[in-house]
Formats: sequence, structure tokens, C-alpha cells
Amino acid sequence: MEQVETTELIRTSQSWDGAELPDYPQVRPELVAMKYVFPAGMRLGWHHHEVMNCGVLVQGELTIVAQDGTEKVVHEGEAVVEMVGTIHHGENRGTKPVILYMFYLAQQGTPLSVQHPEIPTV
Repeated sequence: MEQVETTELIRTSQSWDGAELPDYPQVRPELVAMKYVFPAGMRLGWHHHEVMNCGVLVQGELTIVAQDGTEKVVHEGEAVVEMVGTIHHGENRGTKPVILYMFYLAQQGTPLSVQHPEIPTV
């Protein structure tokens, strides 16, 4: 009989830039799962997350750029833990759409991301 195959993609208490994740709040959580599709050449605006989140890139290659210029390239099949409270943006520098599934550990009413339109995009 066939068995279920399991692969742990990531287990960490740090975001991709090495910063420690915040302590978990002592309130009832709201779990949110999102699917994002980034067209080729698309660049998101600057934003930050107030909640912990992680995801799995299922197609393409996504470049995450922190405001200080630090970059992380996430490849197809890789997991990523986003930064919390640090301003950044994502870019699809490739030629095909990026498909990314993200999972947020939030509190009801907390935005998944906070936009920063005051920061110019280059």
C-alpha cells in the first residue's frame, strides 16, 4: 500500500532576513490563506506586514527587496517566511507569472499588509 509522502519545507523562528519573529499574541488567532498571482514584470509597492506569515512559491521566481536594499530570491518549490514590521516589496523579474500561496497568522481585523505609497518606487 502506498504511503503519504511528507516533506518539511521550513521550520524557523526567523524571517528570511534573519530577524526573530515577534512573540505570539495571547488572543484568538485568525488563520488566512491567500493565493497571489504576479504577472511577469510586476513590482508591488512598498509595504510591511503586522502579522507573521509564510508561504510556498509554486511557480516562477520572486525577488523580495527590503527597504535597505537587501534581497531574497525565492525559487519555485521553496518556502519563505516574510519579515514582520520591515518595509519591503516583491518583484517578478521573470517571464512567466509567479504563483505564491501565503499563510497568515493574524488577529481578526488586522490588515495582512500596510501599504506605503509615500515611498517612491524606482
